[in-house]
Amino acid sequence: MVSKINSNFAPVQFQTMDAKHLQIISDQLSISYKKIQNTTELLAEGATIPFIARYRKEATGSLDEVQLTEIKTQIQKLEELEKRRLSILKSIEEQGKLTDELRQKILSIYNLTELEDVYLPYKKKRKTRASVAKEKGLEPLAKAIFEQRNQNAESLASNFLTDKVSTTDEALQGARDIIAEWINEDEKARNKVRFSFRRNATIRSKVARGKETDGAKYSDYFDFEEPLKKCPSHRLLAIRRGEEEGFLRVSIAPDEEETIYHLEKLILKGHGKSTEQVKEAIADCYKRLLSSSIETEFRNLAKEKADNEAIEVFVENLKQLLLSPPLGQKRILAIDPGFRTGCKLICLDQDGSFLHHSTIFPHPPQSLEYEAIQKLETLADRYKIEALAIGNGTAGRETLAICKKCNFDNPVELFIVNESGASIYSASEIAREEFPDLDLTVRGAISIGRRLMDPLAELVKIDPKSIGVGQYQHDVNQNQLKQSLDRVVESCVNSVGINLNTASKHLLTYVSGLGPMLAQNIVNYRSENGLFQTRADLKQVTRMGEKAFEQCAGFLRIRHAKNLLDNTAVHPEAYHIVRQMASDLNASVEDLIKNAALRKQIRVENYITENIGLPTLKDILEELEKPGLDPRGEVKAFEFANISSIDDLQEGMVLPGIINNITNFGAFVDIGIKESGLVHISQLSNTFVKSPADVVSLQQEVRVKVLEIDKARKRVSLSMKQV
Repeated sequence: MVSKINSNFAPVQFQTMDAKHLQIISDQLSISYKKIQNTTELLAEGATIPFIARYRKEATGSLDEVQLTEIKTQIQKLEELEKRRLSILKSIEEQGKLTDELRQKILSIYNLTELEDVYLPYKKKRKTRASVAKEKGLEPLAKAIFEQRNQNAESLASNFLTDKVSTTDEALQGARDIIAEWINEDEKARNKVRFSFRRNATIRSKVARGKETDGAKYSDYFDFEEPLKKCPSHRLLAIRRGEEEGFLRVSIAPDEEETIYHLEKLILKGHGKSTEQVKEAIADCYKRLLSSSIETEFRNLAKEKADNEAIEVFVENLKQLLLSPPLGQKRILAIDPGFRTGCKLICLDQDGSFLHHSTIFPHPPQSLEYEAIQKLETLADRYKIEALAIGNGTAGRETLAICKKCNFDNPVELFIVNESGASIYSASEIAREEFPDLDLTVRGAISIGRRLMDPLAELVKIDPKSIGVGQYQHDVNQNQLKQSLDRVVESCVNSVGINLNTASKHLLTYVSGLGPMLAQNIVNYRSENGLFQTRADLKQVTRMGEKAFEQCAGFLRIRHAKNLLDNTAVHPEAYHIVRQMASDLNASVEDLIKNAALRKQIRVENYITENIGLPTLKDILEELEKPGLDPRGEVKAFEFANISSIDDLQEGMVLPGIINNITNFGAFVDIGIKESGLVHISQLSNTFVKSPADVVSLQQEVRVKVLEIDKARKRVSLSMKQV
């Protein structure tokens, strides 16, 4: 885990973290030392966060996935700090400047900024004004002036005139350059400037010269300023994007005069000539060195904070989207609508297997509506279709209207499906691997149909950034975003539980303890040996070791398994407890699952062991009450108002809609047209709203009032509080 520094600066690897690090994490997160210790040991053994959260509650005191993830994040930060500490110690030692006192100081620091401040004077630099002055022999002059003992600075400087320094002014300038660098490298001075930035920094943006027209979309920031600490994440990210695209000029700084005044109070000692020289050096240091250095720090801190907030919004939206209710195993006819190129039709069986594809042209310019209706009715009858999945993109509403005219022999439900990202999937390597002989448009239609059947199983195949939820996802730290999104996908997959006999390789990849290789091996095993009959069969999969089996088994389900527990979240390691419970009641496991009265007779305290306590036993009983139940609920068809474009809208209209994206500044609503309308945070409720996520959720059905229509910019402003 974290490397420890010994006298030879060689890393000593820990299987678990040492007490000092554990205590630091405990203090930072306000979680008990023992819980931190047990969690780090489990992580060191290779346990995944979903596994620990679900099956090791006794060890962690029932910490949830968010807390466990934060512990893991803090471990990684400490690992990075230790690596940097080791690098710094080596660098200073190589310079021959590592004293015992400095070594102990560096070893005692657990803040990366403080560590870098201590290292700054020893950091190898390119040629600077100060280094040039030192080469000219002016460092003794700088030391004498910096002492500020009221000496005559000019008289002191005259003693340093050489063939390299021809005037006293040149000597004084060199001394000031050296003093400025000392101040820049002084921890107290840097912290004083940081304090000013933290308390009073203002972010300012102005339009770049000549970019007024091209950068019109950033016009709100052409002459803008706001205290940095009050600037919300979405605004900061918008300003940064404008700067990166070359339309804005941005600065972050506190009041210069006040900051320099605080530096002078820290450094100046008197009122003599030497003090005047130091005063000049302070001003020069701040303007030339400190301000830009600390501005960069605060730019990065502000960006990190904005990234965290934006990623948090994205993660929450993605989680809600992935956990959207599935239609389940029904035979589906999916339609990818279009005008000129027609509507692509595909038929899927109840397992999502592809059966048929064709194209209809009900819309202009062909307008073959009658033929299209006949085709839909024929396919629905031939393939025993139970539901229609219609993509919500171009021609989606018009296609829905055509489908409503069909007279199907059997009941067929109609669903509008959000098709964001379907085109990305259709061109992906995953789609080519699944359907190498099919056209991109047919693959897209298959994705729409499967998304209705099981949103989670299909959406995991698509880059989350392409799904259409979140804010400024392309502007945030991409590595951090990917890690966060991978975690939420993994969490959702494992919280739902995966059908071992139907899951795709890509879906299996996200199961705890598996990865691309084991996922492929499971698919290969199914192809060669048929369906899995028991969870224990997993042990026959190539490269499936005991650890991998332990981590994944509880999250994989076998429908209609002979052992009913194989279709539950009860882990195989606890099967013996359930069998003992049944035996003590002279019943079978099947009786225990089917008979609620029987379960009420169980005295859970009788089954507590050294490793299994009440949290796990309660989870087992809850699972016996609802074996194999999908926690996502059931999908419902939604009926939009009879409108198809922004031209059909009028101010004051009250319409039904579905929340399809949530940001920090409001919620976007699908009201049945191409453009989603925005309910600004101020229009969400008659009471104060701190965060839109506190009021609405993704896929929530709402009623909204049209406040304003901007056809030129294709924007619709909505309100929920006036309905």
